[in-house]
Amino acid sequence: MILELAIKQIVALRSRQIIPVFESTADEFREIVPYIKLSADNPLSAMPHQLCLAITSQLTDQEKQLLLPENLPDCYIFLKIDETGTGCLIVSHTYYLHGFVQYLLSDLLQDDAAAYINGRIFEPAFKNHRVAYDYFLTQEGRITQGLDRETYMRELARNGFTHVEVNGLGSPMAIETGPKGEVYPMFYTYCPALDQFVYSTLNKGIYPYYYLSANLNYLKENAALARKYGLIPGLLSFEPRAVPEEFFNKYPMLRGARIDHPFRSFKPRYNMTITHPKVLAHYAEMIQKLMKEVPDLGFMNIWTNDSGAGFEHTKSLYVGRNGGAYLVREWKDDAEIARLAGDNALRFFGVLKDAASAINPDFRIITRMESFYGEHDIMIAGLKGKLDIETASLIQRGWDMPYSHPMYPDRKDINAGCVFQQDFDERENPIFKGIEATGSQVSFYYAYGPQTMFAPLMGIPYPKLTRKRLETLHNNGVNYLAHMGGTFPPEKVPFNINHEVLRNFQINPDKPVEEVLISLVHKYARENEQKILLNAWDIAEAGILGFPNISSLYSTIGFTWYRLWVRPFVPNIEIIPQAERDFYEDFMCTIPHNPNNVDLSKDVLFTLTTPERSHEDALRIDKNVLPKLVEAVRMLEAVKDPSAIVADQTVRLKALKSWMTTQRNIAVWVDSVYGFMNASDSTDKLKYKSAMQEMMKLEIANSEEVIELFKSGLEFIALTDKGETPLMYGINLPELMVRRIAMMKAHLDDDPFIDHNFIERMAGTPIN
Repeated sequence: MILELAIKQIVALRSRQIIPVFESTADEFREIVPYIKLSADNPLSAMPHQLCLAITSQLTDQEKQLLLPENLPDCYIFLKIDETGTGCLIVSHTYYLHGFVQYLLSDLLQDDAAAYINGRIFEPAFKNHRVAYDYFLTQEGRITQGLDRETYMRELARNGFTHVEVNGLGSPMAIETGPKGEVYPMFYTYCPALDQFVYSTLNKGIYPYYYLSANLNYLKENAALARKYGLIPGLLSFEPRAVPEEFFNKYPMLRGARIDHPFRSFKPRYNMTITHPKVLAHYAEMIQKLMKEVPDLGFMNIWTNDSGAGFEHTKSLYVGRNGGAYLVREWKDDAEIARLAGDNALRFFGVLKDAASAINPDFRIITRMESFYGEHDIMIAGLKGKLDIETASLIQRGWDMPYSHPMYPDRKDINAGCVFQQDFDERENPIFKGIEATGSQVSFYYAYGPQTMFAPLMGIPYPKLTRKRLETLHNNGVNYLAHMGGTFPPEKVPFNINHEVLRNFQINPDKPVEEVLISLVHKYARENEQKILLNAWDIAEAGILGFPNISSLYSTIGFTWYRLWVRPFVPNIEIIPQAERDFYEDFMCTIPHNPNNVDLSKDVLFTLTTPERSHEDALRIDKNVLPKLVEAVRMLEAVKDPSAIVADQTVRLKALKSWMTTQRNIAVWVDSVYGFMNASDSTDKLKYKSAMQEMMKLEIANSEEVIELFKSGLEFIALTDKGETPLMYGINLPELMVRRIAMMKAHLDDDPFIDHNFIERMAGTPIN
């Protein structure tokens, strides 16, 4: 007898207490057992044809002895069911229930029911799988057209996520303002701080009450959805964040560190000095106030030293070690300042943890380590009892990755947790195990859509590379994942291939990835398509692995910020009158004197790439990336009358090919412009100008291909219908690409040129 027949015998689900996740779980069962009932009752009194649902914490010691086997792991799912549908489904933690039931009903129904008569234990591959920066639910993607937060939350549960961030803003933009021409307010739109939801006695009236109310309402709605699907709601905030100058007019002696990026902002911004007891009390009051609104908040993830936030006197603040008067009273050496700054940050974390724990004893504080490169050792040594970290590597210092690109050992600037971070240094293991022995947790980054690679494309498939990262972490004893970006809205990405691999691995890590993929194509593709689809994924993955990641900025948020599918790739941007460039520059996440406006190799004072590297990157993409993607697309396009999954994957791989082509053309632009300007004779200049023209023709054709993709009706890129913002492309992207094409055609014959004094020249011009 198969398990499906046993489950169809069920007539009721029972539990001592009906909590929201039990109700949503009952809804899942109703898809195959339409007459099922859900009732609150003693699990031990279950009658024939009834399945009891329970979280271990709900059971008495006697019930545990009667229902559960001995020697259970800390995290488990236990299913026991006989031919009549009688039995129990017990999970160690609420967040395993809904996702497992979806897996049960989609993947296990054809199992032999005999394997479940005496009970079967499933041990999740990772104890928890937390979202870190949920692109769609709480960050810039929350204004994506047609986003359904409930189906999105259900998809998180289905894919094996356990913890989710819920503190998004209730409006498209934060209330922060700045001088004309400044971009800095954009950075307050994501990872909103505590004071965007509640106020304390100290800062009451600083922010409008209607604004706080709207944001708090959005947070509470998200928390209710998390509760419905058994997930633990939590927060992700940049802290300690800047506050309006109005506050310091009232409390001038509570001024803390200057935290703004002096190049990106036009006015100084300061946070409160967290060394002062009044400020610590302010934070404790805010977190408790928020906890009273949502008592089951389980964590607060604190990012810092970026985007309007920073800790006093830490080395990585934009303007160096600075802060209020209460921490460093005289000049000290670097080691002493690092100790004081690190201890100050740890004290702040402890105050928040203790205040929140008074309402939820399981509450945890998490921070990322990259920002504390000057205080790294102090922070690691001070972690204890529910003060946790998330990181790409514990042997990492700052933002410099200790891991190399798997195909290009000379490249270390790879994005944290992405397809290119495949190894696990043996030095990591004793460090994270030592930290976990103190009661703290270490979550390692895992980034397989939607935010850390190929942004803002949606649903790019690379299943075996996904599995590779999971296996590497699991085989090295990692217990906790911090998944950058979350998942994709199921309405927009119905075939979320990478996360299908993820959900299978979390429940059944021993099942070979080939079996997972074969099951997937058998379910969705026609028989004549199945082998083609599997081969296309393999070939596409080979192309993805060949990508040299020309810039970690351009392969993530920068693809949108710097309007790489809207701005024209022309030899000399300043030949074009400003009024003609406004259609894209108005929405670039940049300022008038940012050299990126005219030079794709620069961003503020950073060098993103060099002509030498760009030349090599273009060759590598031409050799190792585009031929593979072209081949994969041709295989899928050759399928006549394709099924939904083949049609879907064809469009997404075409979009990836176009995205990669643009990355390649950025490299050619840098190589050609600098080559032309540095050339000493006319022959070399002609060579570089010809290369520029060929690149422009290719990018024109590439833009035309992207415009055609929009006609497919398939949503392959995250767009907003709330009005274009510097953080998101708008639904007018195809129209803007037409203007881009016309501009490139009009400037094919221009000579390449960059004004290397652009910063100084523009800084001396007035803002219009």
